[in-house]
Amino acid sequence: QVQLVESGGGLVQAGGSLRLSCSASGRTISSYGMGWFRQASGKVRQFVARISSSGGSTYVDDYVKGRFTISRDNAKNTVYLQMNSLRPEDTAVYYCAASLTVVPSLRQGNYPYWGQGTQVTVSS
Repeated sequence: QVQLVESGGGLVQAGGSLRLSCSASGRTISSYGMGWFRQASGKVRQFVARISSSGGSTYVDDYVKGRFTISRDNAKNTVYLQMNSLRPEDTAVYYCAASLTVVPSLRQGNYPYWGQGTQVTVSS
């Protein structure tokens, strides 16, 4: 069983940056594909980015491409989401998730393990 805890969220002005961290415990995540998702108030949770177990393959969704970067440090059992040029529409609760698939898909059903989320609020 993998436990995931997100951190690094907060309030930031538009144009600013935040780095989210997802720390895993209970099991090493070096064999897990990992993903970040987000859910804005009143909206469905959506895919943001995913990274393969080795970190060699990454993918971010089009609406954050060029602004967000996903990375991981398997030695620290941690996954990161670097968010630059933040916009008010990026405001959401951000969730980290772990997949048993080495290169996970974008679908939420591919991720059996989820963190509790961290709030990101971007003011205009």
